[in-house]
Amino acid sequence: MARKVLFISVDQMRADYAGFAGHPTIRIPTLDALAANATVFRKHFTNTTPCGPARATMLTGLYPMTHRSVTNGTPLDARFTNLALEARQAGFDPVLFGYTDSSVDPRTVPPDDPRLTTYEGVLPGFRHLANLNLEGLDQWLAWLEQLGYDVPDRPLDIYTHPATAGPLDAFSTGPARYEAGHSDMAFIANQAIDYIQDNADTDWFAHLVFLKPHPPLIAPAPYNTMYDWRHVPLPNTDRTPVHPLVAVWQQIIDSPDYFQSQVSMASLSDDEIRQARSIYMGLISEVDDQIGRVFATLKETGQWDDTLVVFTSDHGEELGEHGLWGKGGFYDGSYRVPLIIRDPRHPEPRQIDHFTEHVDLAPTILNWLDLSIPYAWDGMSLLPFVHGEIVEPWRDGVFLEFDWRLVNRQSPTPPGARDVDRHQLCIWRDDRFKYVHFTGQSPLLFDMAGDPNETVNLAEDADHAQTCAHYLSTLLTHRMSHAAHELTHLQLG
Repeated sequence: MARKVLFISVDQMRADYAGFAGHPTIRIPTLDALAANATVFRKHFTNTTPCGPARATMLTGLYPMTHRSVTNGTPLDARFTNLALEARQAGFDPVLFGYTDSSVDPRTVPPDDPRLTTYEGVLPGFRHLANLNLEGLDQWLAWLEQLGYDVPDRPLDIYTHPATAGPLDAFSTGPARYEAGHSDMAFIANQAIDYIQDNADTDWFAHLVFLKPHPPLIAPAPYNTMYDWRHVPLPNTDRTPVHPLVAVWQQIIDSPDYFQSQVSMASLSDDEIRQARSIYMGLISEVDDQIGRVFATLKETGQWDDTLVVFTSDHGEELGEHGLWGKGGFYDGSYRVPLIIRDPRHPEPRQIDHFTEHVDLAPTILNWLDLSIPYAWDGMSLLPFVHGEIVEPWRDGVFLEFDWRLVNRQSPTPPGARDVDRHQLCIWRDDRFKYVHFTGQSPLLFDMAGDPNETVNLAEDADHAQTCAHYLSTLLTHRMSHAAHELTHLQLG
């Protein structure tokens, strides 16, 4: 049997914005059809945010407490192996369409190396065939120029509305400057389709990364009006901070240049919040259509039943909940993400309610390729679930981390250099509670069964002191059992 891997990651998609997850109105026929003939992991979480740390985690199989690439721009230590390097060592040629947000280890390159000027680097082991990220739009914009578009001098201005879209001092649902067939997502899908067609007769390993639904929240027609914003429900917009982190975050999104929004996201009216959420849904539908084109190519070229398909998102999006936009902090909107795995040898539909994490993705893919999983990795293969096996024991919660020094650096009153090392948190989240532990600050405790919107901090209630103690012990045990252990199974002499 041929061995082909298509590992798809979208950017900033929440788990609950999918038809297969129960969303009542969003239309994603490609992913819904995939879910109907694959394994859906209903309690899947990224271990961290934002983009760079999340991708470092899912591609190295290591928790952030070990790999320590904890913010966008924080270097990933060159000593760590990763999914691409392991596959390359086994004879595959892992290729990348999109980006991995990997920051190079500065100790391994000359001081004038251009990779030191950006966090949009490429993870070692991947051969980069097409680039598209917010700092690297050149290939797409060059294509638009060939098609006759008037490309703006500042690349990111491609994500602003044309003057006919309405006043720029308010959120707009007007169409983007480009047609849907010429969008950034269409461009990256085109590159992947060409590769799949050209390699129909060989094994391959492709990581396909779509930028959307990551902001800017602007979509080409018809996706900009696919969902009637008047019928989009409002989020829980309570802006009462339960922690200083939330207060700082809210200050940041008061900025009018937040993700090219051209307006302060914190000052949106109820109607504008609905419009923003409707555009977010439209972008998800646009990505779904582009993934559909890729899947159609696999089927037309006879490769569908040779290809492992893994679909997920690097992290989620708050989408106005708690008065927040973007990702980070400790709320589920930032951490709970979709995961679908289709093994062509076991395409039976399955729904898995065990807790799974991004650290499990790299081990799963290596397992499918019959390759050894590095002993140092923190994740576990999900392939037994895909094959219908009973997996016991398994984790009964998820371990999440967030280093919020970057949030503080962006704040109007950034802290001193030493203070940022204390701006870290870790979480244990199960079906009953979410416990959030901070360095040097009081913890948080949310009743996930009775308060799924995470609005009431029970850690301040004396009646829950024992609960906090239990979860603190759980966190400590988990960290101790997953301390860096590359060599701990060896003994010399």
